Amino acid sequence: MPRPPGNSRLKCARLAAGFPTQQAFAEALGVDVRQVRRWESQRPPWPHADMQQRLTELTGQDMEALGFTPPAGQDRLPGKQRYALLPPRTGSSRSAVPSQSVMTMQPASVAVDYETGTQAHRRMYWSVAPATLHSAIVAHADLGCVLLTETAGQTRRTVAAALAETLLLAGRIEFFDLDLRGPEDAGATLLRALQAAGEADDSLLGAAILAHTAFIPGWTGDREAAAERMVAARTYARRGPASAELWAWLDAVEAECETRSGNTHTALHLIGHAEDTLKAGSTDATPAWLDWFSPVRLAAFKGNTQLKAGHLPQARETLLEVLEKMPATEAKQSTVIYGDLAAVEAAAGQPEEACRYARLALDQLEITWYATGMARVREVRRALAPHQHEQCVRDLDERLYGWTTTVSALAR
Repeated sequence: MPRPPGNSRLKCARLAAGFPTQQAFAEALGVDVRQVRRWESQRPPWPHADMQQRLTELTGQDMEALGFTPPAGQDRLPGKQRYALLPPRTGSSRSAVPSQSVMTMQPASVAVDYETGTQAHRRMYWSVAPATLHSAIVAHADLGCVLLTETAGQTRRTVAAALAETLLLAGRIEFFDLDLRGPEDAGATLLRALQAAGEADDSLLGAAILAHTAFIPGWTGDREAAAERMVAARTYARRGPASAELWAWLDAVEAECETRSGNTHTALHLIGHAEDTLKAGSTDATPAWLDWFSPVRLAAFKGNTQLKAGHLPQARETLLEVLEKMPATEAKQSTVIYGDLAAVEAAAGQPEEACRYARLALDQLEITWYATGMARVREVRRALAPHQHEQCVRDLDERLYGWTTTVSALAR
């Protein structure tokens, strides 16, 4: 017989908080590992008050969100919502849903309807302004939290999977589009996504979410923390079956983290492995939500790593080929490619070409904002400091610090 799933909410919160093993979590809490095992069991005992405080401090979640049920007769926390699963973070403006005296059970069709909204948001990501879409996605996530309390069985699992994807998309927007990269921002949203994936028992979504959490320490060069989260992501993917595309994307994520830690040799090896994986292919279907990755996107990862490694001719060739093959629908990503090409030319001592590519990136950013793309342009401008008195750089400054661009950047 399959093993009971246990308290997946606490396990997800533990992984997202950077504790890959029960032993590591037990040491941080100052308890025996057997106590952690009991808390992660199917019927976890209610912790003592001091342990409640430690658990919430380490995970950023309250007790009910961590899968614990208060003993009979014990009051819930003031203002607690009935759908305690995946509560809004502290200070959130998300609307509260009052407790209901009678639970409404939804028909099975509600899962399909909720999935339809999630799929629509997935498609709109590529064209709708990030801040505008983010508000709609947050509202959709709130609806999903309520629906989890009003569904059961397969219907509930389907809603949970769609909710996990919704929260993953919200986290992606917070991290890549709006530059909200701290654990209290994108990290908190991704934790909620991981808990929803646990409710759905969807290991592939779990792998994707865990890999996204690796970006948070990876962006700051914390290689050890990023590596731990990638180990967890690969573990979930092995429960799959994972497609070649998903495995290749995991390599690409790890390569990005290694590049930001200065380990470009390791990163290029990972990208080479990803290329081989895509060539070999697999019989397993690629999830519909993995629409942010393709062979062209992998080449974009490669071009950036070649740039950081100082392989300028190779980086230029790779990035120009990416620009040629990139679909017109991926306008956001084009800002990153233009930025990387500008960085190649700046490093090669060609300020006019660097400024030309940077202006092309700014042209696209005026149409669709992308914080990651703007970050690339600002990196190029810093690299052009030795040429700042040349006219091409001054013209770039006029664009970079124009009223519209400056106000848009500060507003986000």
